[in-house]
Amino acid sequence: MSGPRPRARRVSSTGWVGQLLMRLHFLAGVFVGPFILVAALSGALYALTPQLEQLVYDHELHAPVSESALPLGEQIKAADAHVGQDETIVAVRPAPNPGDTTRVMYADATLGESTTRAVFLDPATAEVRGDLPVYGTSGSLPLRTWISELHRSLHLGDAGRLYSELAASWLGAVALAGAGLWATRYRRARTAKRATQQRNLLRPNLLATGFARTRSLHASTGIWVLAGALFLSATGITWSQYGGANFTELRAAVGWTTPALSTSLDGAGAAAADEHAEHAGHGPGGVTPSLDAGELSPGAYDSVLSIAREANVNTGLVEIRPPAEPGTAWVVQEIQRSFPTEVDAVAIDGTTMQVVDRVDFAEFGPVAKLSRWGIDLHMGSLFGLANQLVLFAVAVGIAAMVVWGYVMWWQRRPRHDPSRLVGAAPPRGALRRAPWWGVLLALAVAVALGMFLPLMGVSLIVFLAVDVTVGMLARRRSRSGARPSDLPRGQRAGGVSPASDGSSAGRSVGSSLDSR
Repeated sequence: MSGPRPRARRVSSTGWVGQLLMRLHFLAGVFVGPFILVAALSGALYALTPQLEQLVYDHELHAPVSESALPLGEQIKAADAHVGQDETIVAVRPAPNPGDTTRVMYADATLGESTTRAVFLDPATAEVRGDLPVYGTSGSLPLRTWISELHRSLHLGDAGRLYSELAASWLGAVALAGAGLWATRYRRARTAKRATQQRNLLRPNLLATGFARTRSLHASTGIWVLAGALFLSATGITWSQYGGANFTELRAAVGWTTPALSTSLDGAGAAAADEHAEHAGHGPGGVTPSLDAGELSPGAYDSVLSIAREANVNTGLVEIRPPAEPGTAWVVQEIQRSFPTEVDAVAIDGTTMQVVDRVDFAEFGPVAKLSRWGIDLHMGSLFGLANQLVLFAVAVGIAAMVVWGYVMWWQRRPRHDPSRLVGAAPPRGALRRAPWWGVLLALAVAVALGMFLPLMGVSLIVFLAVDVTVGMLARRRSRSGARPSDLPRGQRAGGVSPASDGSSAGRSVGSSLDSR
């Protein structure tokens, strides 16, 4: 006579949050991990480019220190003689400090979008010290431009930008889900008064081996790079094709745009400025003056710069742009991206030499200032070397997190089944255990993110389609008569198939959370 059936273990419905976070963190990490890894490594390399540029292009960027400098007009004449009198100047950047060179930048149809030909001159002698293509408002030289395009698009054009948008969009979601799992473990360790476990969540346990060591490295590193990862995700999205466009439209709709300088001499207003110009394919190369070189006197650059310095230009890092077409003004703009930010600009009528418009960073709105600072912080220029080192450390930390995540997946593989190369996925069924408001909240968040970040939304649909297909195949195989012992351990435990009941799912996610 058989005894009474044991009662099924009741699992609190609150466990659905941890189960959902675990599955989101795992699946998104598996699918998007390679994109995040490439973006992190190329971003770490980009953080070092200012020093690399100074080293590689030392001859072009520097000249012997001299107590005096020739007028800009004389330097421009030397540059014209070097390239030919018929070439069109798009911008001039006077030497910002003693020992630096002057850049005279020319339009060149043979170069890529937003790329100009720059002639580097010794300001004291007008000696030509180099002739290189430069890119964007940042004026990056070929090495930094190559690394920037690798980070931005893998050198695949607009199609390649999809990778960086996927990485930026999902990085924040994966980081937040991981932070939720970390908080759950830390709270459990604190409640149980397990001081060692708490410490291992804040610093890696290098005495452990195997999975425990990798898990400790992953968890402790993750909490320290969390803020940096969220910042890079948020600011990176503003550069993206689809999410970035939605962000720009949102700013315009609520009046958070950046003030723009009007160069029209007939009183027409200016379009909103683009803070991403130096890293997004814009800059002096994006506008080609239609005026012939002979129509502009080289000496006019000195006069315009002098007037601008009397107005609001008070830093050495300056760019002078001649009129883009008849009826427009000269532009003199500060290009200092380090703190304190200097991006004031002035428009000057070349006929009357009167200031017709000006833009002062001090008068920017809070959102415009935060946007400017966020972009410069992301690019490593706001706080100089310290900024670069922090970015490098965060990027390397993110890359390590991805690698450790895959290593943990491999270390969790069933040892008794050589055919299984990786471990089982966390169980499904979180939303089936969730209360109605939890389901609605999850759906609302998913829809909102999908609408604002379209590429994230499309990829989420693909993930769900793959997940559902795998689940259906697993159930079909189970119904075909396969014994539980014939199935991989993850499927028997509900790892890759829907949990048969709430207790099974609860035990699986509980053990997963405790073992992370």
